[in-house]
Amino acid sequence: MTSPSATAAPAPTRSITAGHLPGWTPWAILVGAMAISFAIFGVTHDGRDLADFNVVGALFVGMVIYIVLIGVISSIAESRRHATDRLMTALISTAFVIACLPLVSLLWTVVSNGLARMDGEFFSFSMRNIIGEGGGAVHAIWGTLIITGLATLISVPIGLMTSIYLIEYGNGNRLSRAITFFVDVMTGIPSIVAGLFIYSVFALLLGPGVRMGIMGALALSVLMIPVVVRGSEEMLRIVPNELREASYALGVPKWLTITKVVLPTAIAGITTSVMLAIARVIGETAPLLLTAGFVQNLQLNPFETSNGQMMTLPVYVYNEFMYPSASSPDASLERAWAAALTLLLIVMVLNLLARLISKVFAPKTSGR
Repeated sequence: MTSPSATAAPAPTRSITAGHLPGWTPWAILVGAMAISFAIFGVTHDGRDLADFNVVGALFVGMVIYIVLIGVISSIAESRRHATDRLMTALISTAFVIACLPLVSLLWTVVSNGLARMDGEFFSFSMRNIIGEGGGAVHAIWGTLIITGLATLISVPIGLMTSIYLIEYGNGNRLSRAITFFVDVMTGIPSIVAGLFIYSVFALLLGPGVRMGIMGALALSVLMIPVVVRGSEEMLRIVPNELREASYALGVPKWLTITKVVLPTAIAGITTSVMLAIARVIGETAPLLLTAGFVQNLQLNPFETSNGQMMTLPVYVYNEFMYPSASSPDASLERAWAAALTLLLIVMVLNLLARLISKVFAPKTSGR
């Protein structure tokens, strides 16, 4: 005779994935919500100017539609716990999108307005003898690259050596605390103050009214140095002390330990901090108006004392917006938007370069 326990049907097991939406469902709902939102805004848009399309409003409304749809669909197909979890996830994602909306609006506005003049003439001609349409920003592009490059050459050695002293030699003494205090003060200094400082120094040395490219580079270096110091200091601080102690145990002197062990270990982070410092000052306008000035022709010598003014992209944008051509104001605005887009692309390339360098020079671990 078969026992009852042997003939009884096994109790059904409840799977924790029962009533669970597929993994692709939230993404499909998000795409559908964005399609509905952009379709609504596309119907209401007149279609004459792409820059007037309200992409920020479309993204916000799309996220609101997504919250409603994911909440309703999850409450129908899943348990209350899963529905609450998906609703909270949607709210957090919406908060992230709202935080990114100013950046999206900026990128959309600059790209849509700047593409009209991104042509060969813009990158090969200056504004010399240009009154109405035409012309370009080659002089401003060269001026930006030269001044920013000189500022980097000045700031990186000073900032890096300062951070090395603070971490490797200072040990919290009175001088290192004073340096840290002044670096913090310099971090919050207004950019116009840096320009006024450099202009005052050169006015005392060479006379009032002097403007040169090197003055602009020095003004930017005043703003760059504290950023480089802070970034490099943090990167050097996270280098394990075991590496230093192992080098000292082998009889390697301190200066050689810093150059051969500490700096190669932190080089990826230091490079990133330098790139971020460059991206921070490359768009400054106020100090360059006072120190480098603005000119309509190409100037490649930053040390020229007579007629040594150099145009940069931020000043070029300011000049084209504030003083448009009387005969063709629209052409001036198009040049300004194209210069802003060029500056944005340069900053983007610098950030991508920083990430690439960080990936290449990052210390290799056994897990890779």
